[in-house]
Amino acid sequence: MEAGNTRAVVPSYLGWSIFNTLCCCLPLGIAAIVFSCKAQDASAVGDQVNAAEASRKAKILNVIGLVCGIIFLVISIAVFVSSYTHP
Repeated sequence: MEAGNTRAVVPSYLGWSIFNTLCCCLPLGIAAIVFSCKAQDASAVGDQVNAAEASRKAKILNVIGLVCGIIFLVISIAVFVSSYTHP
């Protein structure tokens, strides 16, 4: 067992980024995919500082994209419902 070979696992949020791209907010989802891939690449070569920074940016973009998608969905439902309640 080697004590000096331990690395912290940095989440890439790639699955969440793909979901956001397809279902919530395309521009923010694409940016999140880019940062997710950067986090994976940096983690693969052992650059934990850059991996953590890219992971943090991907998470922020995913949260913002998800909130924008939910807001857009609520507005769309409200417009759809109001168009049928006032003929």
